[in-house]
Amino acid sequence: MTSLSLWPIGNCQVSALVDEAAGLVWGCAPQVDGDPLFCTLLSPKAEEPRGEWRVTIEDQVSAEQRYLRNTPILVTRLTDASGAVAEVLDFCPRFQRSGRMYRPVAFVRIVRPITGVPRLSVHLDPASNWGAASAERTSGTNHIRYLLKPQPLRLTTDAPISAILESRSFRLEKSLHFFLGPDEPFAGNVGHVLAAMLHQTADDWRDWVRGLAIPLEWQRIVIRAAITLKLCQHEETGAIVAAMTTSIPEAPDSGRNWDYRYCWIRDAYYTVQALNRLGALDVLENYLSYLRNIVDQAKSGHIQPLYAVSGEPKLEEWEAEALAGYRGMGPVRVGNAAYSQVQHDAYGQIVLSNVQAFFDQRLFRQATVDDFCSLEKVGELAWQMHDQPDAGLWEFRTRAQIHTYSSVMSWAACDRLANAAVALGLEDRAALWRDRTATIRQKIEEAAWYEPGKRFAASFGSDDLDASLLQFLDLRFLAPDDPRFLSTFDAVEKGLRRGEHMLRYANEDDFGLPETAFNFCTFWLIEALHLVGRGEEARALYENMLTKLTPAGLLSEDSDFTTHELWGNYPQTYSLVGLINCAGLLSRPWSSIR
Repeated sequence: MTSLSLWPIGNCQVSALVDEAAGLVWGCAPQVDGDPLFCTLLSPKAEEPRGEWRVTIEDQVSAEQRYLRNTPILVTRLTDASGAVAEVLDFCPRFQRSGRMYRPVAFVRIVRPITGVPRLSVHLDPASNWGAASAERTSGTNHIRYLLKPQPLRLTTDAPISAILESRSFRLEKSLHFFLGPDEPFAGNVGHVLAAMLHQTADDWRDWVRGLAIPLEWQRIVIRAAITLKLCQHEETGAIVAAMTTSIPEAPDSGRNWDYRYCWIRDAYYTVQALNRLGALDVLENYLSYLRNIVDQAKSGHIQPLYAVSGEPKLEEWEAEALAGYRGMGPVRVGNAAYSQVQHDAYGQIVLSNVQAFFDQRLFRQATVDDFCSLEKVGELAWQMHDQPDAGLWEFRTRAQIHTYSSVMSWAACDRLANAAVALGLEDRAALWRDRTATIRQKIEEAAWYEPGKRFAASFGSDDLDASLLQFLDLRFLAPDDPRFLSTFDAVEKGLRRGEHMLRYANEDDFGLPETAFNFCTFWLIEALHLVGRGEEARALYENMLTKLTPAGLLSEDSDFTTHELWGNYPQTYSLVGLINCAGLLSRPWSSIR
């Protein structure tokens, strides 16, 4: 059971989620972490729900949805009781124009009669101030202005304006076109221009997909995940958000409702790692630009766990009172207090994301000695903090420990800095970072080792388990055949596996015992199973995860390990990374069919 039947559209500036009946129910402007003009996904408390753009036909009996091949352009077919069919195409324009990428704050809908003459109704009621009010509006002969802040939007259309203002139905006798975009006069014939935008946008996405190095098996799964990961990048700055939504709870009525529309250094690292494996260097290059700005602005090299897509560091957390929450399960949180936490693994993820730029000659801008010197400031903090307590990657809000994952990330930071120094011919710096790598390794091997269980623990001096111990392999801290990893893997699997799902941890946290499994951790389990020689089991578990995909072919953050229902923010970059990484690991090679 998936329940999250939502289809993302976007252009790397704005995005929206479309429900199973052609309703835009979530979308923020002027960027992904802005105020939602579409917010019915989170249940506005008003008597007349505001914050959606819905296209309906009278006496509707069914709806079918699909994406145009290798694009995020959504097609919804609505059928009425008489058999009349209307088709809705939803997309955000994105293509090269005048020597630069055209990706406006704009949403396009094209509605076509396919069979018969259905009666159409268009309800467009953007919200403002986090669902507290409908946007003020004015109208003209062929447009409606919505006085949203900070950027008003204008609907330009060849549909009857009065029918839209009154949400009144009318006969759909010809194709109609809707452009909700910048508040400025629309140049040209709206029908002709939007038809051209549709084709140009489709061509742009298909060109991007054509450049991906995908595995032989599960191609459609990987392509859809890759497109959606790209949609999670705010291309103007290079930031990559963890998800497009806020406050979809990790479990029913759990209070674990968080705003994920920001750039976590950790999540972005995993995203660029997955897309690098597919050869999507544009995402890496844009993100490295974002990181360089973050590092330049950081005081004494200190890196926060997350930032706004603009790079703004302060993300004060508050609750939007006008929204009841997903299925009425509030609160709806805006901002995220985790920005003020201490999470030492971020230093490693900064270094690991950057190190490819010292080796990859395909990049427009290869990293320099100056870049290395800047990155060393981050490495210094990784070195200083490798054995200090933090909130950890699971962002515990009420306790701090010396987390093994954070320490291993510090080890990886020093190890990769040594590699970069060698590439630059800086042998003295390479020697320094190698010495630090060896010191941190010794510390981890002593302090994180739980002797009674003959295994590593999730924090120094404890017997805790968490799924991040499986990342020893991906970070190259241990080899798959190392007896210490095998004993640790055995304990993690026994302690955290729940049938076909994997928990992050099983102990109580700030909100009690976990009620759902973390999908990314299940993919970590699949990777580990394959690498230790249990390939058939890994493949079966991966195929099982594919049965959990939403109709759009995506995943959220969490799964109920009893009902299998999806929970948590959506679409979740972690989960999409898992789909890509495991497909690449498990697939038969292309050479097998040649």
